[in-house]
Amino acid sequence: MNPPSAPTNYARHAHIDALRGIAVFGILLVNVFSFIWGFNSLRYGVLPVDASLFDILSVAFVAFFAEQKFYPIFAFLFGASFVLIARSAKEKLGRWSDAEQLYRRRMKWLLACGVVHGVLIWFGDILTVYAIAGFWVLSGLANAKLRRVRKHLYVWLGIFAALLLLNVFFGTQLFSSDDLIAQSKNEAYAVEAARTTYTYGGYLSIAVQRVRDYISVTTQSVFILPHIAVLFLLGLISVRRGWLTQPWRHTIFWRRVRLAGFAIGIPFNLIWATLILAEAIDPLHPSPYSYIAYAWLPVGGSCLAAAYVACLMLAGSGTQRWLADWMAPVGRMALSNYLMQSLLCSVLIQGFGFGLGASWSPAGWMLIAFAIMLLQLLLSRWWLSTHTQGPLEALSRRYINRKQTAA
Repeated sequence: MNPPSAPTNYARHAHIDALRGIAVFGILLVNVFSFIWGFNSLRYGVLPVDASLFDILSVAFVAFFAEQKFYPIFAFLFGASFVLIARSAKEKLGRWSDAEQLYRRRMKWLLACGVVHGVLIWFGDILTVYAIAGFWVLSGLANAKLRRVRKHLYVWLGIFAALLLLNVFFGTQLFSSDDLIAQSKNEAYAVEAARTTYTYGGYLSIAVQRVRDYISVTTQSVFILPHIAVLFLLGLISVRRGWLTQPWRHTIFWRRVRLAGFAIGIPFNLIWATLILAEAIDPLHPSPYSYIAYAWLPVGGSCLAAAYVACLMLAGSGTQRWLADWMAPVGRMALSNYLMQSLLCSVLIQGFGFGLGASWSPAGWMLIAFAIMLLQLLLSRWWLSTHTQGPLEALSRRYINRKQTAA
């Protein structure tokens, strides 16, 4: 018999699917800007002098609410899904070694999807990094003792902390740098050149820029690997301890997470949004504090992300039912929806398609993002009313099962 506040019989943990769906939508809010501005330090580009209040609020809203909040949630759930998938595979196949082999095939599929996505559709692909990190960080931990998992977590936390301190050190050097203005001019020039290519260029010129940016993103992802590893391992532990799979048994824990997450996350991200908005308004005179804030954004963003997760874990039964009905289908088709978002954004925003990135402002780009969300809400629910999986998820299962049968 379920506890009074426990969700009723969702074999797939509908609240986890719902959280994944929310993360997919939140990631879109940030990603939509890069379809216009490319891969540059000026993540939100340059606001024109005649920018409307809605344009200004769009940049501030995304910087405060979404940037580096939903990608940590997605990485956290990636680690959690690793345990859930491995357990399911163990029940079907009978041995943990077979479950690990199946997991490796899933990572190969994910890596292939990431490379195709990054080269042909959108440079900012995260699947490539997740697949590589999954091979490196999670392999061998499906049935490991919690003590071993914690040791791995502490090692990656140490590496992550060391990188943070290094970033702060190099960031403080900018206070006395005579080249800061010159560097800002170069960055402004680069971001405008990327915008011209992405919003006015043909498919070939965009493809060249995309591949160049994809190589840069993938190469520099080595610096975010420790952060991803920490999030993967926290997700793994959260399932092993039942925090994520049985949140109704851990309400005190989640209340503490919510309190700490909001207490740290809200002030930090208000400062971050203020700095990033000032940078978008006047990119030639950025505050050196923005470099330090960016170095600590993985911490400040993850704190607010943890508060978001806690709010969902503590949501009432009515909210949970709504999320299970509407957001869980989006999360069950997370891969299909993630790649569909990229395809729609590239066609709608970039020069080889409708080119709305050139003619619309940031407020209009937000409308595009929310329109895609609405479409995917409806489409995901309709698709799963007649199918058990999303289209790419079904292809993934077919690939894995074929390899398994051949083995």
